[in-house]
Amino acid sequence: MSTENLPQSPEQPSRKPRVAVVFGGRSSEHGISVVTAGAVLKAIDRTKYDVLPIGITQDGRWALTADDPERMAIVDRRQPSVDLLAESDEGGVILPVDPANREVVYSEPGSVPKALGEVDVVFPVLHGPYGEDGTLQGLLELSGVPYVGSGVLASAVGQDKEYMKRVFTSFGLRVGPYVVVRPREWERDEAAARKKIVDFAGEHGWPLFVKPARAGSSIGITKVDDLSGLDEAIAEAQRHDPKILVEAALRGREIECGVLEFEDGPRASVPAEIPSPETHAYYDFEAKYIDSTPGIVPAPLTPEETAEVRRLAVDAFEATSCEGLVRADFFLTEDGEFVINEINTMPGFTPISMYPQMWQASGVSYPELVDRLVQAALRRSTGLR
Repeated sequence: MSTENLPQSPEQPSRKPRVAVVFGGRSSEHGISVVTAGAVLKAIDRTKYDVLPIGITQDGRWALTADDPERMAIVDRRQPSVDLLAESDEGGVILPVDPANREVVYSEPGSVPKALGEVDVVFPVLHGPYGEDGTLQGLLELSGVPYVGSGVLASAVGQDKEYMKRVFTSFGLRVGPYVVVRPREWERDEAAARKKIVDFAGEHGWPLFVKPARAGSSIGITKVDDLSGLDEAIAEAQRHDPKILVEAALRGREIECGVLEFEDGPRASVPAEIPSPETHAYYDFEAKYIDSTPGIVPAPLTPEETAEVRRLAVDAFEATSCEGLVRADFFLTEDGEFVINEINTMPGFTPISMYPQMWQASGVSYPELVDRLVQAALRRSTGLR
């Protein structure tokens, strides 16, 4: 029997991919993560994607939040928080744990759980521990939900500055002198751990930079000019991480370079230079996010230097098995060599952040940057790859 003259069912319109933008978190970089999320929510193409904002409070609750980028900015030097954006003080968002089911559920005490629909990809704009360090990435792997950025291993290595430097060294990338003091060393013999740092200063000279080993956004970092400031610097770093990293000061220019995953592999942006801020001892949190010390884009480098730092940025991306994006930070020393300081697997993504500025100067606008990251995540499967 011919079906030619039978009424045809109308074709169902294809559903737009649903992007869950997850932000906030339990780390000391909570506020900057909220600012980053506001910029992403403002830039993402709503004609192409459905968007679900999910905030994680500082005590770890997953909250349904307002889709209101204007409330996610630094105002009068005060950072925003998920608690101020949450639609409820008690409700929680629950991700699926079954790879065959991508439906997100919202639950409040005493109420019937509410289905929020399926999520096709997660854009985790979390900075620091409990989000950028492989913990959230592991949860998403178990859930079978694709996500923007690096996987579990690369995220963990990119968060821990000690092991990041060890990986770089094993791949032939040059790093500066450093020493690590682990929590057990400090607990077992505080005097010996302190002497370890003092001996390091004796070998490499002052100043030193004392920092949390697993934090970002220059939070908890102190530039120490002599022995008198060491104890206070150690205490400040340990407020954010019991494991601390101490680095020798390198004489040179600070150069950054962005890496972005394209269809044919990772490519590097034009580099930027971070000039020494006039009102700060170094490029600290206040200089970055509050006073918005501008970088120089593109960096005033020779063509040979530009090519070299772009090559090294991609090498760092590959050495740590990164995906999606990375910002690689270098020093160009007085002897003309590039020394890699660190990478960020989810770099600052605010409108004033260097990563989007470098790609803007490379011909990739902020909205296109967001789109490319989402598309790269959608192309990848979860699991071993």
